[in-house]
Amino acid sequence: MLNQLAIAEVGNPMLGNIIVVSGSFLILMFLLKHFAWGPISDILKKREDKIANDLDSAEKSRINSAKMEQEREQQLLASRSDAADIIKNAKESGELSRQNILKETQEEVARLKSKAQTDIMLERDTALNSVKDDVADLSLQIAAKILNKELSPEMHESLINQYIEGLGSSNETR
Repeated sequence: MLNQLAIAEVGNPMLGNIIVVSGSFLILMFLLKHFAWGPISDILKKREDKIANDLDSAEKSRINSAKMEQEREQQLLASRSDAADIIKNAKESGELSRQNILKETQEEVARLKSKAQTDIMLERDTALNSVKDDVADLSLQIAAKILNKELSPEMHESLINQYIEGLGSSNETR
């Protein structure tokens, strides 16, 4: 074989170089395949796995983010609904309080009006009785002066009662 190499070298110097380079290349390929291909394949496999894991993680993160966004939207809708319910309840409570206050005020006004009417009637009756008594006393004094005599207590009481009855009947006709 060396003879052929020597012949190839003598006849065509390029052919010898091609054979040597090709042989060196094949030896290099064998050595690379035997010693370097496994570690390089392992590195490439690890890199491929890492990229796949990163893509899976990114997809999981995207799905998780979308899920969290949806949950946040649902919570926001629930919060808005709760706020609307609270406002509605506050309005209803305010209206109920307003109605209760109005009712209590109307009842108080009616009670005060009734009490005022009762007080007016009592004061009127008291005033009428006082006027009747004053008129009776005055009438008796005038009558006593006219008659120039003093009346007995029984006669005095009888005259007062007659006069009061006369006043009562004259007030009733008004």
